[in-house]
Amino acid sequence: MPYQQIEELPDSVKNHLPKHAQEIFLAAFNNATEEYDEEETAFKVAWGAVKHKYEKGEDGNWHKKPE
Repeated sequence: MPYQQIEELPDSVKNHLPKHAQEIFLAAFNNATEEYDEEETAFKVAWGAVKHKYEKGEDGNWHKKPE
């Protein structure tokens, strides 16, 4: 099921990703849900989209990758 806004995202996303990464996740998840009609695949696509721009640091927090 698509998410209408960031506040609806799972805690695993909201509590660990910066706002911009949450926006990326939301858009990718919703697009993947329409294309694949399978929630598990949509989550994989959304996390993949986040990992293009962000990486998890040694401190356990997600940071934008250097360009």
